[in-house]
Amino acid sequence: MRRRRFVAGTIGALSGMTLGSGPVRADASALRTQGWQAVPAPGSTPAAQLRRIAAAGPQLAWAVGEEGLAGPSRGRALAMLWDGSAWVKTDLSHLNHTRLSDVAGVCSTAAWSVGLPAGTASQLLRWDGTTWREAAFPGRGEPDVRLESVAVDSDRQVWICGSRGGTARLLHGDGRQWRWLDPLPVASANLYRVVLRSPGEVWVSGDQGSGGGWSGLVARWNGSWTVLPPIAGLRLGISDLHPAGSDDVWAVGTEFGIGGPPGRPGNPALAHWDGTAWTRVQPGFTVGALSGIAGDAQGRPAWISGWNYQDQSCSTYLRWDSGTWTVVRGPAGAATAPYLNDVTPVPGTAGFWSAGMTSPTPAPPTEAYTERLEA
Repeated sequence: MRRRRFVAGTIGALSGMTLGSGPVRADASALRTQGWQAVPAPGSTPAAQLRRIAAAGPQLAWAVGEEGLAGPSRGRALAMLWDGSAWVKTDLSHLNHTRLSDVAGVCSTAAWSVGLPAGTASQLLRWDGTTWREAAFPGRGEPDVRLESVAVDSDRQVWICGSRGGTARLLHGDGRQWRWLDPLPVASANLYRVVLRSPGEVWVSGDQGSGGGWSGLVARWNGSWTVLPPIAGLRLGISDLHPAGSDDVWAVGTEFGIGGPPGRPGNPALAHWDGTAWTRVQPGFTVGALSGIAGDAQGRPAWISGWNYQDQSCSTYLRWDSGTWTVVRGPAGAATAPYLNDVTPVPGTAGFWSAGMTSPTPAPPTEAYTERLEA
């Protein structure tokens, strides 16, 4: 069963876990703006959104998503390139994709994206320095292959999470040779994010079937699978994670609860793994979503991107500050009601990018949207 995806346009609280206290409690009383600035991302056709963003340095970044969502249209893939001074829309007319769901890269010749074509089989794309081109991999064209998220390490090794043959898996390669790794030993699992802590240590997050609903899923691959205990909740999925260590993992997502009209807001979910158990952490607001998490150059947690249903005039972040997550508001007036899907560091700097859309609903006149923190 393909469950609800935890990305923009998703408009449920962890249970059965220890409540956060002390240094891990998010501080909602310290709402403030801390240097985030809106950066125009022109050229998208409404409705449009950027789902993921990646940077190779201050002069090079990529952002991907979809555009042309109107009425019954499935839309078409959207890709943008940061050239050091502005976002430029990339021509994708040679591809037949309805969206691109993730992107990762470390330089102009080692960038990758995954997406959903008009058919049923996922495709792998490689940046050739000018545009995106389809790349071969084992299982290409098979209708049950789904590529969800991609990461690239400093050695240009590529790690992709998704599914093949009805089971969740990792695809690993160097651009020339690829192989599917052992299936994740979890029934009814969906993977939405792959994150690298170090070469050979790969983390994934998503959800898994649980009593007619689903619970949060986090697992590690370092030659074999280690699956952490489920993060219990009412229809909870983990959209992103930051593994500072095997006993220090942060997970973010959204819980959709039970019932309610279609499109109703969910609840932001924030949890911490200490090597023994998951601890629930209050995120500082109660209705909305947490979508992405990024670490700093030392591998420490730094920023979480989110959406606060009760404060939609600005984007919403959580900032890690001396052992506490603090709610931070983005720039005022940059968009009507911005919704962030992702946040990522800018290598070689202390800065960050975030990306999403100009409103919480992917319907016209919503457009692609980015913010940048320069430090």
